[in-house]
Amino acid sequence: MSDLATLLEVGGPVAALGGGAAYARAKHPAVYWSTVGLPVSTVRLLSSYGSVMEACGLTVAPSRLRTLAMRAVTRREIRPVPPRRGIIRPSTTGLRIRLRLAPGQEPADVAASAERLRHAWGVHAVYVTTVKPGVVELRLVGYDVLRRVRMPRKVAGGLLKVPVALREDATPFVRDYRTVPHQLTLGATLSGKSMYLRHLIAGLALQPVALVGIDCKRGVELAPFAPRLSALATDPEQAAELLPVLIKEMEDRYDLIKNRQGLAGAPDEEVTSDIWGLPEHERPVPVVLFVDEVAELFMVATRKEEERRDEMVTQLIRLAQLGRAAGIYLEVCGQRFGAELGKGATMLRAQLTGRVCHRVNDEASAKMALGDIAPEAVAAACSIAPERPGLAVAGDTSGGWSRIRTPYLSLGDAAEICHTSAHLVPDLPALRPFRPDVPEHPAESTPPVVRPRPVTD
Repeated sequence: MSDLATLLEVGGPVAALGGGAAYARAKHPAVYWSTVGLPVSTVRLLSSYGSVMEACGLTVAPSRLRTLAMRAVTRREIRPVPPRRGIIRPSTTGLRIRLRLAPGQEPADVAASAERLRHAWGVHAVYVTTVKPGVVELRLVGYDVLRRVRMPRKVAGGLLKVPVALREDATPFVRDYRTVPHQLTLGATLSGKSMYLRHLIAGLALQPVALVGIDCKRGVELAPFAPRLSALATDPEQAAELLPVLIKEMEDRYDLIKNRQGLAGAPDEEVTSDIWGLPEHERPVPVVLFVDEVAELFMVATRKEEERRDEMVTQLIRLAQLGRAAGIYLEVCGQRFGAELGKGATMLRAQLTGRVCHRVNDEASAKMALGDIAPEAVAAACSIAPERPGLAVAGDTSGGWSRIRTPYLSLGDAAEICHTSAHLVPDLPALRPFRPDVPEHPAESTPPVVRPRPVTD
């Protein structure tokens, strides 16, 4: 009986701790990492750093001075020297550590061994970034941060900067229109493209920015955000009327910049070629144009529609080529985008610097989005499973790419943000005829102060 009691006293807490750790690892990976994974991985890293670096081929022969000193002081075996390790910086998602490379090494050597380091130290992934010449940073991610996305609490923001998703290395993906002015976003039905669009609109709704929408699905995607939109076109006919107005607005802004350049005696620092160099009181408000289901603008059935299509595509290309300096930015979205859409599709894509590709139904769309900037990212985009909506591959024309995932944001919450920020809609006279009709927000019904009493005969 005493043996059974001892077994229960010892085995009960051990079983409870093991079961709790297994539950936390499955349901709350951040808690598991902070309590169990972080200490275990730190001990593994510290205890096996030298041997792991040697096994990965990241060591070099010691210098002659070091060899002579070792022989003079001790008779121990002289072993190859690994990169000098910096301070370990833990976080809620992983570890960060800086390495000073030995002479003759380069960051590509460490990046090639990232998968080996991941297995050796028992973490989910290892990412290598260059800090400065001779110094790289290893970012060890303890668990799959894209399985249940939680955005960091503190994200550096600013005008025209929207933290919209989380990267696979646990850093936020920020949509910066000043750096990447135009973007192409592709995704099949239920791929998470609409969720990505909601985050963009909800983030920009709180900033002094004019939002313009072209939604050829009769407005079902953008109509809930009508209180914050300066203009909305819900079919190709309305889009054909709206785009020339934006072209005229862009030309007027270029005239404003040109007049500023021609001012006599203006300081050199005030001579500018875009609106951001203008004085703040003269600077026009930025405009972000959202085009949803861009393929609907290309599809035609008659010769008359074909002429209208060619005109709209030409106007979109002009906005993409010239709009950045005038503070007009494009966010082109669609389920399918390819050269077979018609004349101008490839030219329009060439002007869209940023690319975000969610799950698509064909490889051609992934190649159209990412093939010209990062061919290796096409396979990553084609491997996105339907069970992970919001997962996408983001890249730009610099060739860099990464996996991202957008957190959940309900349509009602995004619409409420647009309603509460309706007072921030800028006054642009040219866009007034296209301002959508905003239905009155239903007021919450309050119970009467005095309860009515039924009248009886």
